[in-house]
Amino acid sequence: MSILPQLIFLLVFAVAGYILYKRVSYLRRNIFLGHKEDRNDMKEQRWKTMVLVALGQKKMFKRLGPAFLHLLIYVAFIVINLEVLEFIIDGLSGQHRIFAPFLGGVYAVAMNIFEFLAIAVLVSCFAFLIRRNIMKVDRLAMKELKGWPALDANLILIIEIVLMFAILTMNATDQILAERGVDKYLAVEGLFFSGLIQPLFQGMSEGALIFLERFAWWFHIVGILAFAIYVTYSKHLHIFLAFPNTWYSNLQPKGEMKNMSEVTNEVNMMLGIQTETSNDPPAEIGRFGAKDVNDLSWVNIMNAYSCTECGRCTAECPANITGKKLSPRKIMMDVRDRAEEVGKSIDSGGPGLEDGKSLLGDYTTKEEINACTSCNACVEACPVNIDPLSIILQMRRYVAMEESGSPAQWNAMFQNMETSFSPWKFAPTDRFNWADQLKNEEAK
Repeated sequence: MSILPQLIFLLVFAVAGYILYKRVSYLRRNIFLGHKEDRNDMKEQRWKTMVLVALGQKKMFKRLGPAFLHLLIYVAFIVINLEVLEFIIDGLSGQHRIFAPFLGGVYAVAMNIFEFLAIAVLVSCFAFLIRRNIMKVDRLAMKELKGWPALDANLILIIEIVLMFAILTMNATDQILAERGVDKYLAVEGLFFSGLIQPLFQGMSEGALIFLERFAWWFHIVGILAFAIYVTYSKHLHIFLAFPNTWYSNLQPKGEMKNMSEVTNEVNMMLGIQTETSNDPPAEIGRFGAKDVNDLSWVNIMNAYSCTECGRCTAECPANITGKKLSPRKIMMDVRDRAEEVGKSIDSGGPGLEDGKSLLGDYTTKEEINACTSCNACVEACPVNIDPLSIILQMRRYVAMEESGSPAQWNAMFQNMETSFSPWKFAPTDRFNWADQLKNEEAK
C-alpha cells in the first residue's frame, strides 16, 4: 500500500503548523509592544470571569436572537473539532474512520450529532449573512467596517458554510460507497442529514464517488488548517483570544480610573505625605499618557486583537448615538491596525515605532477621544470584556499633560481643580456657604 497520501498529509500538516507558529510569534511580539502590566491578582475571580464570559458566553445573551445563533456556531466549533481528531489520525495512519469499529453504535450517534451541528452552522451562517448584507443592521454597517472588515466578516461565514457542506458531502458519498461494498469504506447506520442528500450522488460511478469523497475529505482537513491560519489575520482571532482576554479583564470597579503611580508619588512628596516608595529615587517617566501603542499596556493591545468588531460598544455609546465621531469599536481597530503597521515595519527592517506616525493623530483624532463621556457603557457592552475607555483616557492624559491641548473649557476646569480643589471657581473656604444659608433659612 502506498504511503504517499500519509506523506502528503504530514507535509501539509507540518507546513500549516510552521506558518501558524510564525504568525502566533508575530502576534505575541506585537502585543508585547505595550508596557508591562500585572493582572494576575484575584485568581479565583479571574477563573470565574473566564468561565462565565468566554466559555459560557454570558454577556452575549443580552440580545437573545444573535446570541443563540452564535452559540450554535460556538458549540459546533468545539464539538466538530473532535471529528477533526479522527481526520488527523486517519491521515497519519492511512486508515478510514479509525474509531468506527471500536465505538460501534456510539459512533453513529456521534456522527449524527456532528451532522446536526453542521446543519445548525449552515442555518446560523446564512442568517448572519442576511443580517449583514440584506437587513444591514446599523451597528454592522458603520463606516469603520467598510472595505476589508466587511469582506472579512463575509468571508469567514462563507468559509464555514463551504466546510460544513464538505462534511455532509463526504459522509453521503462515503455511505454510498460502503453500501456498494467498496473496500475500506465502512457503513455507519442511520446518518440522517447526509442521508437526505445521498440521492444527489446515487447515479455516479464508483470512481467518481471515490474521487468526490476523497476530495471532500482533503478539502475539509486542508480547509480547517487554512482556517486556523486565516483566523490569525482576521477579527475572528477572538475565537482563541477571548479566553486570555477575559482572564486579564479589569476587575476593579468600573468607575475607578487608574492613576499614574509616578505622579501620585510626586504629589505625595510635595504635600509631605509619606508613602511606601517615597524614599526611593523617583521613577523616570517616559511619557505621560499614551501617544502610540508602546505607551499602552500589553493588555490594551491584546484587547485590540481580541475585538470581534461586533459593534455592541458603539451601539451603546451615548456620544456615538448623539452623532459624535467617537466609536469605541474604531478605537480598538485603530490600536490593532497601528500595532500591525509597526510589527510589519520591524519585520521588514523598517523604522518600526520611529516611522513618524503615531496612534494619536494618524489613526485616532482628538475629536474622537474628547467626545467620550467616560460612562463605561462600551466596557459593559463588550461580550469579551474589552476596555476601550482605558485607551481613550490614556490618550486624553497625553493630550492634557504633554501637549496642554485639552479644550479651553477643560483647561479652565483643571485650573480650578488645582487652585480651588473643585471644578468651580470659588474659594475652598466658601464651599459650605450653602449649608450656612440653609441653616439660616431653617432658623427663620
